[in-house]
Amino acid sequence: MVQKLLVTKDAGRTRAIAVAPGVTVGGGAPVVIAGPCSVESREQILAAAEAVRAAGAHMLRGGAFKPRTSPYSFQGLGEEGLRLLAEARAATGLPVVTEIMDIADIALVASYADLLQVGSRNMHNFPLLQALGACGKPVLLKRGFAATLDEWLNAAEYVVVGGNEQVILCERGIRTFESYTRNTLDLGSAVAAKQLTHLPVIADPSHGCGRRELVAPLARASLAAGLDGVIIEVHPEPDQALSDGDQTLPTSEFAALMADLARLSSGG
Repeated sequence: MVQKLLVTKDAGRTRAIAVAPGVTVGGGAPVVIAGPCSVESREQILAAAEAVRAAGAHMLRGGAFKPRTSPYSFQGLGEEGLRLLAEARAATGLPVVTEIMDIADIALVASYADLLQVGSRNMHNFPLLQALGACGKPVLLKRGFAATLDEWLNAAEYVVVGGNEQVILCERGIRTFESYTRNTLDLGSAVAAKQLTHLPVIADPSHGCGRRELVAPLARASLAAGLDGVIIEVHPEPDQALSDGDQTLPTSEFAALMADLARLSSGG
C-alpha cells in the first residue's frame, strides 16, 4: 500500500505560514527574500539589509554557516555571522533567513533566525530533517540538485511527521546536461509541488541559473507561474563577494527588479 503523505493533505490549497509578525508566505502576495550569499562583515550585511529593505524586500537572507564544494572556500563567520544578522534585523525590521547544516547547531541558529533554511546538499540529511520537526521554527527546504519531485516532497514529510508543519518548499535548480547555466530552474516541478501539496513554494533564480543576467527574468517567470515568492542573492559589491558573486545582483539591479515584480503582482 502506498503511504499518503501528510504534505499532500488539502493538495493545491496552500496554507499560509507566518514567519514573523507581518510576514506570511503562501496564500497571498508573493514574498521576496533577499541578501548576500554569505555574511562577510558588519558593514556588508548592514548595507545589504538597508538596500533590500528600501527596495521592498520582505525578509533578509545571509549565510553564517556555508557548505562549500571546496574546503578552501569561505565557510562563513559562524555565530558571529548570526549576531550580525540579528543586528541587521534590529536595524531594518526584516526577518532573517539563514542556513542550518548540523543538528548540533539547531538551537543556536534558531535563537537568531526567523526561518531556518535547509540547503540543497542537506535535503537528504534525514536526521537533520527529523530534528527540525521538533524545532518549532519555520523551515525553508531547498530541493536537492539531483532530487526528483517525489524525493523532495518526502524530505518535507520528514519535517512534518516530526510535528513541524511550517515547511516552505524552494526550487533552486537541478543539475542537468546543460553547461551554460549553473543549474536548470525547474519551474514545472515547482508548480507541480504547489498542485500536489498544501505547502507554499518559492523559487531561487540565483542558484537556478548561476548567471546574474538571467536572475531577473527567471524571478519574473517564477511569480508569473504562480509561486509564492522568490529568494534572490543581493550584494553591495557582487564582484567582490566571497561566494556566488557571478549570480548575485547589485543593489541597483535588485531595486529595478522589485519595481518589475510589483507591477507583475498588481497585474500592471
